Amino acid sequence: MHTIRHRNRFLAAAAALAAVAALAGWAVSPQGRAAVRSTQLTLVAYSTPKDAYAKIISAFQKTSAGKDVSFNQSYGASGEQSRAVYNGLQADVVAFSLAPDITKLVGPGLVDKSWAKNKYKGMVSDSVVVFVVRDGNPKHIRAWNDLVKPGIQVVTPNPFTSGGAQWNVMAAYGAQRKLGKSHKQAVAYLTNLFRHVVSEDASARQALQTFSTGKGDVLITYENEAIFANKKGVHTDYVIPKQTILIENPVAAVKTSKHLAAAKAFVRFLYTPQAQEIYGDNGYRPVVKSAAAKYKFPKPKGLFTIDAPALGGWGKVKRRFFDKSTGIMVAVQKNARK
Repeated sequence: MHTIRHRNRFLAAAAALAAVAALAGWAVSPQGRAAVRSTQLTLVAYSTPKDAYAKIISAFQKTSAGKDVSFNQSYGASGEQSRAVYNGLQADVVAFSLAPDITKLVGPGLVDKSWAKNKYKGMVSDSVVVFVVRDGNPKHIRAWNDLVKPGIQVVTPNPFTSGGAQWNVMAAYGAQRKLGKSHKQAVAYLTNLFRHVVSEDASARQALQTFSTGKGDVLITYENEAIFANKKGVHTDYVIPKQTILIENPVAAVKTSKHLAAAKAFVRFLYTPQAQEIYGDNGYRPVVKSAAAKYKFPKPKGLFTIDAPALGGWGKVKRRFFDKSTGIMVAVQKNARK
C-alpha cells in the first residue's frame, strides 16, 4: 500500500476545481487560432486528459509535422465519445479510456484493424485505480474491504457510460480474485460495493467534481485524477491499494480523416519522449521507458492487468460484465438498489 498525504483541507479548495468544471461533459474547444493553419484535426477523447493534450498539441505545433495543424478537441465519457464517433461524429484522432472503445470503430471501417500493432499495443499512457479520500483519511480507508464497511459512502462513475468506471469495476473484481475469492464471491463483493455508491456520474471527471463538493467518503478513480486535483489546488489524499489494476489508455488515427497523414503524424508524436514526459507531468504513467524512468510512480505488489486469467481480457470482460442486457453489472446495480 502506498499512501500520499496532503495536509491542506480538501473542501476548502473545492472552489478551485470548479474553475475547471468545463472539462466535464462534452465540450469542444478550438486550438491554434493565433496562427493561420492549413490543416485542422479533431481530437475526440475521454474526459480526463484535456490539460495534457493542450500541452502536447502546443508542443506538436512547434514541430515541422505540426506547424500548419490546428485542433478541435472534444472530451467526455469514453463510452459515449466512442458511440458518438461510431454514429457519425467527425474525428481525426480518437483517444479513449479503454481499448474496446477504439475496437468498436474497427468494424465500420473508422479505425484500421492494425491500430494496436505498434510496440506499445496502441496504448499511449498508463495509470492505476486508486482511492481518493478526505484530507487525513479520517475513515482509515486503505483496502478494498474498507469500502464496504458500515456507513462508508463511495463515489464512482456509471460503468455503462464511463471507461474509468469499467476500470474501477474490474479493479474491484480482480482484487477479490487476487485475494483468493471465487467468481461468485467477487460478484457478491461488487453488489455490496455498489450498495455503498452514492453517486454514479457520467464520467471520471464529473465524479471528481462531485466528490470535491463534499459528497462521499472515497472516490474510486484514476491515479492521474488524484494528481490532477492537487495540481488544480484541490489537495487530496489518495491510497493505492495493494491489489489494483493497470489502466492502459489507447489512441488511434481515424481512417476516414481528410487529413490522415497529419493525424498519423500526431499519433506518432504522442510516443516521443517530449510528449510522454508531458503525460508524466500530468499524472499519467508514460509507456515509453526512457520517459517513465524520470518518474517515481509506485508499483503495487498486487498489480494485475485486464488480461489476468481471472478476467480474460476486454473482449471477454465487455460481454460478461458490461452488456447492457445480460451483463453482470446490470444485475449488480439492480440488486444493489434492493
